[in-house]
Amino acid sequence: MRAVIDTNVLFEGLTKQGGACGFIVSTWRARLIRPCVSNALVYEYEDVLVRKLSPQRWQQLEPVLKHLLTQVEPVNIHYSWRPSSPDPGDELVIDCALNADAAVVTFNRRDFRVAQQALGLIVLSPAEFVLELAK
Repeated sequence: MRAVIDTNVLFEGLTKQGGACGFIVSTWRARLIRPCVSNALVYEYEDVLVRKLSPQRWQQLEPVLKHLLTQVEPVNIHYSWRPSSPDPGDELVIDCALNADAAVVTFNRRDFRVAQQALGLIVLSPAEFVLELAK
């Protein structure tokens, strides 16, 4: 299953032990999944981690992020469906997912509702994505 991992899932998977997000990041690190990522999403991943983590914690996780980013499917954005979310920050996730024909994995389903209903975007929680992987 093709998927775009939202920043909130990546952040939790890198900073907390266990759970669905930790499993997703572990399967990513083990090359069992290959998430779809646009340039804009790469910049958002780094920006959020730099802002939310202490400098020491960022120094520890930066090599992990760089390693994860070597294992992605790059997505070129040929078309944008904006506005498709009440949160402008989620637009880059929607653009990436729709251009890649992939699902979005996020905790924040509410902000993706318009894109889901109007554009057919598939939106999964981390737990739902793990269940899909298990199939």
